[in-house]
Amino acid sequence: MKDFDGSVLFLDRSDINTDEIIPARYLTEISKEALKPHLLEDLNMEEFDPQADVAGKRVIVTRSNFGCGSSREHAPWALEVNGITVVIAQSFARIFRQNMFNCGMLAIELPDEMIDRLFGRYAGQAVSVRMDFTNSRLTFCTPEDEETVPFVISDFDRRLVEAGGWVEFADSHY
Repeated sequence: MKDFDGSVLFLDRSDINTDEIIPARYLTEISKEALKPHLLEDLNMEEFDPQADVAGKRVIVTRSNFGCGSSREHAPWALEVNGITVVIAQSFARIFRQNMFNCGMLAIELPDEMIDRLFGRYAGQAVSVRMDFTNSRLTFCTPEDEETVPFVISDFDRRLVEAGGWVEFADSHY
């Protein structure tokens, strides 16, 4: 199972599509590592610099419909190769969400009110997340404060994550 603890990147926008996660011009690359420097390079958000803001982050908190657009595995791969193993959002595009679990990563949906609360309370600060996967809880931490938030994923998606992804799950079950 991957490590899910780490620093948070807040992306305060809905409808971040797979072309913004990893631009189509890099889909001919033959290794995940080749995708690494291009993560979110076409994401146009005020005061967002992908080179500076992504480094060292392991968790993304964002708004609704994350991963919309083309159904490509390259988007989760680009996150994974950059060390980002958790995306927390109000909602996900269906195929992107499943591709995350198929890669052994977490796509956690939280209610609108909770996402609003996390942005209001923590955006712009140095925030980290501790994951209690067994008990389905995230703890958001700053030097002064922490808040624990429950989450829900299906039993099958949980098994995919525990195995490390679909390939590893299939190897051990078929």
